Amino acid sequence: MSELIAGRNAVLEALKSGREIEKINIQKTEKGEHPAGSIKQIIAKAKEAKIPVYHSDKAFMDKLLDGAKVNCQGVIATASDYTYCDVSDILRRAEERDEKPFIIILDGLEDPHNLGAIMRTAECAGAHGIIIPKRRSVSVNETVLKTSAGAAEHMLCARVTNIGRAIEELQNQGVWVYACDMGDTFMYDQDMTGPAAIVIGSEGFGISRLVREKCDFVVSIPMKGQVNSLNASNAAAIIMYEVVKQRLK
Repeated sequence: MSELIAGRNAVLEALKSGREIEKINIQKTEKGEHPAGSIKQIIAKAKEAKIPVYHSDKAFMDKLLDGAKVNCQGVIATASDYTYCDVSDILRRAEERDEKPFIIILDGLEDPHNLGAIMRTAECAGAHGIIIPKRRSVSVNETVLKTSAGAAEHMLCARVTNIGRAIEELQNQGVWVYACDMGDTFMYDQDMTGPAAIVIGSEGFGISRLVREKCDFVVSIPMKGQVNSLNASNAAAIIMYEVVKQRLK
């Protein structure tokens, strides 16, 4: 499910093109040296895209190349060849099943374990697909695939440039969009039996203001304890099964 990209220029161009990069390994420099030139650019672009960067010794870099006669110039990127879909493919799947669309939108989720867990729950709950942003978000990598316990192989995932525009696209197709956030309406008081897309925010910052403003409704999960927030995958699971429960009535 992954491909190695070796060499400074190759990795830099892959980053510029928006290629799905899981991680980047950079060979450790001599003690006290600071990254310079193209290495510095690679680290900066990786940080901007929230791609993990690991500083590894030469033996580990050679092991990654697995004997290939390639001059990696101290940089190896691991790129995912997971195939993403379009938002229209998700809507088409709902139509093929003769079901009302049920879609999960993840606004800036960063933890691959959370994405894998959400994919697993979404598949079990009968969701038609997941939408994630291309930037500042986790992508479908090996950790996601492992955590999803195989669900990622069956769950459509669209990676879009702009979550706000994706929401507008869904709304134009008659889908109601619900932000899972703090608000005055509890999820079980909100009718979600129609075509629905549920928005889940990032682990640290929740749903962005601009995305929340695009949503049709804001629904909250009741909180009774001293901790006033749930893990993103737990929150997603709770609200997904509220939708399932309502649709079974």
